[in-house]
Amino acid sequence: MKIVNILLAIALFVVIALFVFGVFTFSCEDRDTGTPETSERKEGSIRSYNIEQEKKLTGNRTPCDTISLQEFVLDNFPAGNYLVNYDRTYTFNIPRAAVVYHKENNKQYIFAVIAKSKEGERYIEKQNVIGFESSFINLDSTKLGTAFFYLMLFTCDNGDFEKLWESEVPIHGGFNSMIIKRWGKKNTMYIELNFEAGIISGHRNYNFFLIDGIEKEPHLMETYEGIVHKRSMSNVNNDRFPDYFEYRFREDSLRITKLDSIPFYWDSTRQLYVTKVNRNWFRRY
Repeated sequence: MKIVNILLAIALFVVIALFVFGVFTFSCEDRDTGTPETSERKEGSIRSYNIEQEKKLTGNRTPCDTISLQEFVLDNFPAGNYLVNYDRTYTFNIPRAAVVYHKENNKQYIFAVIAKSKEGERYIEKQNVIGFESSFINLDSTKLGTAFFYLMLFTCDNGDFEKLWESEVPIHGGFNSMIIKRWGKKNTMYIELNFEAGIISGHRNYNFFLIDGIEKEPHLMETYEGIVHKRSMSNVNNDRFPDYFEYRFREDSLRITKLDSIPFYWDSTRQLYVTKVNRNWFRRY
């Protein structure tokens, strides 16, 4: 009888130990003390929940709609990569995803603006990289995470998305809008991404020219306008690439005066914008 009691005690101890260890292990694995800005699981869970809410509020769905694209980004891109929204025109506007649909040669193309979080920093939040106030994030972007913007082109056939290319936008915040335009001089289609620029008290346009067709990576050319900053699109040397004039200003307490305008054109050999005014002056875009 004594041996039986000892065996029963050992068995009970083993069962209790296994139970406690199992609960403890489960708790450690399930526990996530991070915030949505640092936890991949929490960030994904919130985005999934928001997408499900959008589905409930959306009436007519199509296989290649914006909600489907959001799900594709969530499932196929790393955490902290977001399909951003347009800036709100009015306070109570419903946010709209930065997506433009374009049909050509019986194919459905989708231009989208994706913001990626810098590795090693907290995940960005979409509302922190959109609009005028976020344009100052370029001065110190690390506290709210650093955003890298990309214009991407997707095709979609019956809900199956494929990314054709992505092109980086050299700015970290202030996104406002996107629109398809045509350059009248050469009848070339381009995508204009407009960013608010509080630092220059104006705006910047990043123009992605589809020089070699829609499925080839675009050519980037920047224009901007502020109180004492201006770069305007032009056709300097009459080739297939867009060019621009940069303007120089003088300002004092009474007036702002335009001093000069300097033409820059694309040098295909150097892959830079250059000017004949000074051989040492060049621009990347």
